[in-house]
Amino acid sequence: MASTVIIIRGPLGVGKSTISMQLATKLSGLYVPLDDVVDRLGLDKVPPDAECIPANSFLTAIRSILPQLKHAMARGQVAIIDACFYHKEMIELLESHFPGKLVTVTLEAPLDVCITRDREREKSHGVYAARAVHMLVSRFSAGTRIDATQPIEAIIAKIIALLPDNA
Repeated sequence: MASTVIIIRGPLGVGKSTISMQLATKLSGLYVPLDDVVDRLGLDKVPPDAECIPANSFLTAIRSILPQLKHAMARGQVAIIDACFYHKEMIELLESHFPGKLVTVTLEAPLDVCITRDREREKSHGVYAARAVHMLVSRFSAGTRIDATQPIEAIIAKIIALLPDNA
């Protein structure tokens, strides 16, 4: 299996964590939920004059996990990072550390689907947050776009097909 870092990005409620965890299990890969890292480091604050968590907060979180990602890569393991990735700089930072070893997937679903899925989770973020994040993620496209309203198995198969040597 070729060592690869997989970015799973998309709006709140699209299914990033569910798909990332199942993908990590299927590939015996490292799973890193970036939002948990941001929270743990206390970087989850939105300044009063900002519309979202600043890019620098996410970049600091990514820098903190680089050793873990590089260790996984050295072992030939796949690493899966899930987050909204609504700042291009986040992807650019990972590309600079893993040139040719990065696969980016953008999961897409209509806003109403994301809101419904968010409502059904144990810790809902609310309609306002779902709308805001959906808009932020939609500002730019990155990697391969996959419809997240299809069955999870189909989504996972499509992601695996993107990997070098079809890990």
